[in-house]
Formats: sequence, C-alpha cells, structure tokens
Amino acid sequence: MQNKSILHLDLDTFFVSVERLLNSELLKKPVLVGGTGNRGVVAACSYETRKFGIRSGMSMKMARQLCPQAIVIRGNSGTYMKYSNLITDIIRDTVPVFEKTSVDEFYVDLTGMDRFFGNYKFATELRKRIIKESGLPISFGLSQNKIVSKVATGEAKPNNQLKIDSGFEKAFLAPLPIRKIPMVGKASAQTLIHLGIDRIKLIQEMPVEMLISVMGKNGQTIWNRANGIDNTPVTPYCERKSISNERTFNMDTIDVQKLRDTLIAMVDTLCYQLRLGNKMTGCVSVKIRYSDFQTYNKQIRIPYTSADHILTPVVMELFNKLYNRRILVRLIGVKFSHLVGGHYQISLFDDNEKTLNLYKSLDHIRNRFGAGSIMKASTLDVRSVISGRNPFDGEPPVLLAHRQQ
Repeated sequence: MQNKSILHLDLDTFFVSVERLLNSELLKKPVLVGGTGNRGVVAACSYETRKFGIRSGMSMKMARQLCPQAIVIRGNSGTYMKYSNLITDIIRDTVPVFEKTSVDEFYVDLTGMDRFFGNYKFATELRKRIIKESGLPISFGLSQNKIVSKVATGEAKPNNQLKIDSGFEKAFLAPLPIRKIPMVGKASAQTLIHLGIDRIKLIQEMPVEMLISVMGKNGQTIWNRANGIDNTPVTPYCERKSISNERTFNMDTIDVQKLRDTLIAMVDTLCYQLRLGNKMTGCVSVKIRYSDFQTYNKQIRIPYTSADHILTPVVMELFNKLYNRRILVRLIGVKFSHLVGGHYQISLFDDNEKTLNLYKSLDHIRNRFGAGSIMKASTLDVRSVISGRNPFDGEPPVLLAHRQQ
C-alpha cells in the first residue's frame, strides 16, 4: 500500500506578520495583536514577546503587564482575510487537494505526486512562491499523516521547513514534551505530568489500556498520536453543522433591554446567513455567561425554518427561561443547529405572500449594500454582531483579531 504524503502549512504569527508587512517599523519589535480593552485577548504575538511568557489566547491585560514595552494593535480581520485568501488562491492554483482549517493553516495531500515532482522539492517551491507573492513568512511539515506533519511544522518554525521520512515518526516525536501532541491541553498535560509522564516517549512505552484508564475515551486518540498513527484524510470541504453568534460585553450588564436587542440582532444576522446558504435550522439554543463565569445553555427543537419572525420569539422564550439569576451578564449568544438545505416555506395558516416578499426585498438590499444597510431600530446600538458573511462558502470561520474573553 502506497504511503501517504501530507503537507502541513502554517503562516508564522500571521496577524503580526501582516501588520509588519504594512508597517516595516514593527520589524524586530515586540508586537501584540488582539483586543485592546480590559477583556481583550491576544490573538497573535511576535516571537519577541514569547520570552516574557506571552502566548496567544492570553488576556491582553496580563500580556501588557508581562511586556509593557510591547506595541499593541487592535487589528483588522478584513485585512487578514484578504491575505489569507491570497495564500489560499496560490495553494488552490498549485495543488490537487487541500484543506483550509483556519485563516492561516492548510493541509495538502501530495500522495502520488512524488513520482512526478519529488514531494519535498514541490513543497519547498510552493513555500517559496507563497513568500515571494505574499511577502509573509510560512513554515511547513511533511510526513505521511496530518498529526506528524502538524507537529513537524511547529518544530520547524519560525519560517522554515521539516520533513519526517516514513518509518521515523515515533523517533521524531519521542523526545518532545507531551504538550506538543495536538489535543493534549493544559488540563490533560497536568494529569499526565502528575503520573510522571512529561515526554511523548513515555506514552509510546505505555500500554494503550493504561492510558485509556487514566484519560478515558481520549486515551486511545492520544496514544495513537504519540505513536505517529493518524489516518485522518485531507478534506477539501466540510459541511457546516451549525452557525452561531456571541457577544462579550465590554462591561457586565444587567440591562435586560440591551440583552434582548442584542439577541434580536443576532437572530436577524443568523437568519440572513441561513438564507444566503439556502439553509434552514431545526434546533435553536441560547447561551448566557454571568459575571462569575457560570455558563448556562438551553435549546429546543423546532420545525425547520429560516424566518426571523418565527425564530425571534423562540430565542426570546429560551432567554426568558434561562435568565433567572438576575445578576450581571458577561456574554450572550445564539446558535442554530440541525441544519438542512432548503428555502423558507410559507405556513398556510400564519403567513402570506407579503411576508415572503418582505424577506426577499430585505435580503436583496443586504446583498447589494451590506448586511448593516437595513436594520431594526432596536438593534442600532448593537451593530458589532451584524455580519453579511456566508458561513457556508467552504471557508473556515473567521477568527476575530480583537476577540474578547
């Protein structure tokens, strides 16, 4: 059976690299990109900040304390998507099969191409082309599966490349810390470290049954990955199973009207996105996170629809049942799942042609002038949740450069 050849490409400190491309004065300086408020999160950090203990996902407040001299940039997701799409177009123009897993990360299946080009040489030329045409640094890992290639990319960084030959996967992984295994987070790592397991080699030497007894059902997956075993295919496109919209408030609020207006704006946006993708939802859920970080969810199954006037009352009903603590709210969100293809169907008893024509007219205006061009008066103060992006276009979800906790 022919060995696979999987290439993993990852743009180095993507948001920071784009900012440096636009402003050369940021070169070789500590740079943080992310939310600039008290609840901002570091979306990307330059390598100059890593020695201070800063990592992406950390609160911006803590990052500033660790590195006061860092230059903080709020960032622009639209600009980053522009460069992400440029890289995507180069890859699409060059390779037969690829999977885009985020704005800055790609998998490419090069299986069988070595007889014509030599896969490592082909990957090297692709990387050089991306650097030349985009001006952005990028690293890659090449091996026979996705997991080993991803780890190899991490070891190759910054702005470098690494190939792991077939049969050498375990030897490559063995000396690395257990946190290098994709899926082993902080909590899982602590559990393993308490058992004296701090290197991947120790997992390789363990019976898989022992790891399962400690880690539960994830133990098998962790053991496979530690041993370089992964049969996950490169998937060109994955159908979305749900869409959602959340908002973290700059200040915790108990203003119920503000919460309701935010939910209405979210429903309007999600319904518009459903219709953009010719989808309907059969399950609605509402999420609330209070100031003490206690988080609650409630959902309900409904007849399939994509109509605002049907889904808004459902969301409000869930909110009324959920919001019973009467304390400050930190975050609120709406999620539509159990998605199916199809247009909104008129109810013979409740709707008429006038309602259907209204939705067509509203969507036509939004398509032409932007999602925020027509809004309910009650949602004018919550424009930040409005989006006209089609979540069903095959692209991964957009990571906001100024996201909050």
